[in-house]
Parts: sequence; structure tokens; C-alpha cells
Amino acid sequence: MRINNAAEAVFRDAGHILGSSIIRLKINKNGEERTILFSGDLGRKNMPIIDDPSEFSHADYVLIESTYGDRIHGKAEDVEGKLADVINATKQAGGNVIIPSFALERSQDLMYHLNELFLSNRIPRMPVYLDSPMAIRVTEVFKDHPELFDESMTERVNGRASPFAFKGLKMTRTTNESKAIRNARGTSIIIAGSGMCTGGRVKHHLVNNITGPENTVLFIGYQAVGTLGRRIAEGDEEVRILGKDYPVKAKIATIDGFSAHADKDELFRWLSGLQNPPKHVFVVHGEAESAKYFGNYVGEKTGWDVSVPQYKEEAILD
Repeated sequence: MRINNAAEAVFRDAGHILGSSIIRLKINKNGEERTILFSGDLGRKNMPIIDDPSEFSHADYVLIESTYGDRIHGKAEDVEGKLADVINATKQAGGNVIIPSFALERSQDLMYHLNELFLSNRIPRMPVYLDSPMAIRVTEVFKDHPELFDESMTERVNGRASPFAFKGLKMTRTTNESKAIRNARGTSIIIAGSGMCTGGRVKHHLVNNITGPENTVLFIGYQAVGTLGRRIAEGDEEVRILGKDYPVKAKIATIDGFSAHADKDELFRWLSGLQNPPKHVFVVHGEAESAKYFGNYVGEKTGWDVSVPQYKEEAILD
């Protein structure tokens, strides 16, 4: 996209969520060109559904995120094995699996992994409820943009084995459909928002299942301090839901590896694609400790000029 005669912006896949972009900005001034690279939220390689983050060989200046700049994720390939273990154990116990999940990308990734487990017979067929109107609408957006799918997802869709339409998947749009899940017999997998149990339909499913030792509450995303999800994940014996206290008798499980953000090593690997040292790297978009840690890490590993800008700090690019 050409902004004017002196500037051009190019958008490339960031591999984070559907439609996320890395922006490369080229500026021409007095016959000289400078390239500025904005990572945005950077995704991870070899994650389901969407393409890997685009790589670049040159930039004069880089602004890179640092959300997980001080951490390493669990291995993505371990996700399906752990997911199968939780589901099979709950099935054997005769309970339900309640999965609080975010509507954008996380719910779709989860459906992808469940579909793979069904296709490989690693878990038995059972009802899967996507009980989030927002997640259902987001899934429709995914369906409308197959041009953004990676190779493995494209093969599934073309082979009529889409993770958005597998046997047993039920999209519950209305309140009455959501309430009816309570009456379902046998083991069900219930994916509902919100991801940290701060609101939404998942609270009602927790009320119906958290006191049953045969059930499992499975967390697949970060639980912020002070949220209901954090209290359950950390092992509180009793929690307050919708104005009433409930003893936590259900099994509680957590699976890491679902994060759509690149971790410290993945961020550094992306930066390492640059063939020549940039004039400067600005570490942004992260909590203070994470940004500082990653900035120091990049500087020590490369010898590049790296800084973590402070609020309202300005920099003049030569």
C-alpha cells in the first residue's frame, strides 16, 4: 500500500490470529530509503489453521513485541496428547469436560486439535458444544477466508474433514440451546466463554459441573490474577459463582502450548532472520519485566543497539 510518494506500507502474515499482520514501512527522504519493521503480535511456527509468521531479511529499525519475552512455551506437539489424556480420563469417569476459551483463535485452534484426535481415534466420538455466540460468529469468519489457511488446514477442508464441521460438533447460538446442554446424557465437551471465567455462559456450566468429581475443568489459556479462572486453576477449594459459593470437587487441569504469541526463543528466531544488523531495535508491547528481559537478551546475544522505550519517549530515526 503506497501512502504517498515518500512512503509505502506492506502487510504480511504475522501468524498470530486470523488477519494479524506484520507491517514493513519504507520511507524515502532526500533520496535515501529507510525500512521500519513493526512485528505487531507475532505468532508461532507450525501452529494450526493459519500460516507461519512472515520473515524479513532487512530492516533499518525494528519494533518487536515482548508479551512472552521472558518465557518459553510448552511444546506445541504435546498439546494433543495431553488433551486426549484429559478427555479419555473424564470419559471413563462418566463426566463432562468444561473448557473456558477465548472466542478468537483459541476456540478455533481447540476445535482443530479435537478434530485431529477424533480422526485418529485417539478419543471416542462424543458431543462437542461450542457454546459462545461470539466464537460461533468468529468461526464463520474463518470459514469465509480459506485463503488464509495453512497447508494442513487446507487439506482438511478440501477433504471434507473441516474442524469447523466435524461429526458431533454443535453450535449453540441461543440461550435455550445453551441451557439444554445440562440435560445431555453421557460425556460432553463444552467450550464456552469467557476464557478466564469472568462472565459469559461458562459460568453456568461451572455451576452445573464444578461440584461433580467425575467432571473436569480444563484451562487452555492464561488466567489473570483476581479472575475466577485463576482461583479455580490455583486450587481454591470453594469459589463464588453467580452470587453463590460452590465447593470445587471437579478435577482441574491445565494445558500449556495453546498460546498464539511467540515466546522468547521464537521472537529471537524471527529477529535472527535479518541478514544485517538493524540500526536499532525497540522492544515494545510487553509488561515491564518481560520487555526489559527480552531487550537485554537480544542485546547480549547480538551486540545490536536495543532499547525498551518508556511511556511517551520519542526517538529520532536518522
